[in-house]
This record gives sequence, C-alpha cells and structure tokens, in this order.
Amino acid sequence: MASRTLLEFEKPLADLEKQIQQIRRLSEDNEVDVSQQLLQLEALAAQRRSEIFANLNPSQKIQVARHPQRPSTLDYIQTLCDDWFELHGDRVGSDDKALVGGIGSIDGIAVLLLGHQKGRDTKEKVVRNFGMASPGGYRKALRLMRHADRFGLAIVSFIDTSGAYAGVTAEEQGQGEAIAANLREMFALGVPIVTTVIGEGGSGGALGIGVADRLLMFEHSIYTVASPEACASILWRDARCATEAAEAMKITAADLRQLRLCDVVIPEPLGGNHWAPRQAADSLKTHLVAQLRELQGLDPAVLRDQRYAKFRAMGRVLEEGFPPARISVA
Repeated sequence: MASRTLLEFEKPLADLEKQIQQIRRLSEDNEVDVSQQLLQLEALAAQRRSEIFANLNPSQKIQVARHPQRPSTLDYIQTLCDDWFELHGDRVGSDDKALVGGIGSIDGIAVLLLGHQKGRDTKEKVVRNFGMASPGGYRKALRLMRHADRFGLAIVSFIDTSGAYAGVTAEEQGQGEAIAANLREMFALGVPIVTTVIGEGGSGGALGIGVADRLLMFEHSIYTVASPEACASILWRDARCATEAAEAMKITAADLRQLRLCDVVIPEPLGGNHWAPRQAADSLKTHLVAQLRELQGLDPAVLRDQRYAKFRAMGRVLEEGFPPARISVA
C-alpha cells in the first residue's frame, strides 16, 4: 500500500499509520501472521479518522480539497469511461494542457468530457500550469462544447482549479473575454450539462466550464469566488486571516447545498477521496449516470430555459421584511 500524505489536522494519526506500516513490512519480510494486530490497529485508525473528519472546519476542508494525492480529472475519466478519446487544440494556435477534453461514453451514454488537470508531481504541475487554464484552454473547451451541441452529446465537466491563469500573457491573449464567451455560449447549448467540483473550484476559472444544469460537489470539495487567502488579503490586508475568510465565505459543499447553489453533495470515503479513489469514482459514476438519464429526455428549449432560471435565482439575499424575488422565464 502506497504511503499517503497526512494533513496537519491528521497528525494525531501519524503514530498509528507508522505502526501499521511497520507491522506490514515485518509480516512481508518474515512471513509472520499479524493479521489480527493489523485489523485492530486499522479499526482504531478508522475510528479516529472518522472522529476527525466528522468535524472538519472550512479551512480543513480546503486542505482536503487541495490534497496532492486527491484523484484528478484524468483519473476519474479513465475510471468512469467505457472508452475515451482526448481531443486537442483550440484551432487558434494553442493546446492548453491545464484543461483537458475529449469524447467518450459512461454506462453507454455518449458524452463530451472536460476538466482542469493540476498535475501530480512537480514536473507535471509545471506542464499543466497547476490547473490554471489560459485563454486557449477556455477556447478549446468552447470548441469542444460546440462539437457536443452539434452531435447531441451530453457534456460532463470536472472543476479542480484555484482559478484561471492571471499572468500578463493570459491578459494579453484575452482571458476575461474567453471566460465570458464560455459563460454566454454555455447558456445557449441545447444538450445536458453536468458539472462536478472534484477538488477546488476557484473564481471565473471554475465557472468557465461550470454553467450547468446540475452542479455536483464532492463532500470535501470547495467552490468560491476567490481563494480564502486572496479574500483575506483584500479585506484585511493579511493572508493569515484565511481561516476566518473561509468560514465567512460559505464555500463548502454543505454550505452551497443549503444556499441552493449545489444540487447534489456526493459523500466521500472515510479520510477523503485520496484514501479510496476507486470507491470515490464508483460513487461519482452512480450520481452522474442518474443526472444524465434524467436530463436526456428534456427538449433543448426546456434545458435552456431551466438553466437560465437556475442561474437567475442565484445570489439573492433575503432580509427580514423583504419577500423573495420572483424569477420567471420569458
């Protein structure tokens, strides 16, 4: 079993994990039956992990969402799909590796898949630009989404980014326009769109592939207008206030479900998706297939109207004495 990186709040488990690894090695080297000891230690570790993860605060959930071993877009695609063919290029001159896409099928349903890809080790992270897509990435995504609309393919997207790339080059190439064009065009698509936040969903970089009929979020994922560090720097001029910012911003899946911004919260295996990636993928597949089958039978005009109404209803603030706004579709 590969060793897993323990997060700061998991450090009380470090000694237990070390003991488990030592006993496993002893068993392998000396062919000694220590299965009973292993079962007892693993049960104790699971109990303590359950206690820890039952009471995570938003700042700790951010750590889980950013865990270096958390399953990525390509991990899920390769597990979920019956077949998968990656497509490249925005047909303008670039092929952004921070945002991947292609066609495939999930449980016999033909789909177009998109998602941010952060990378695993340092070399891949640099190649993938840490999952921060450039304008070319969003133009590639739009090209593929138009392809899906033309051929009647449902769109499945995976969000996992701290935000769109904000470098000078990206601004020169029209980052804001590229994301805005995606927002506009996604509202006009006549095929089902199901989006899942699999890790970190940050700012317009996430929303650039996130205008969806259904928004799913893993239990320990986050979705936010800006990172808590950026929010703290803006409001309090101190990034060390990120913990307070995370609490105030309501960025967890449970918070967003309560605010009716998220449609489905997918439970994670004990310890987070990186502890049992196959179990996480199976759970995701169940929810994705259910949503896709529900949306498949809807007329394109109905899909567009419902999508429009869904987003128009977001962001309303209800104060005592003021009735909720009535949202209608012309």
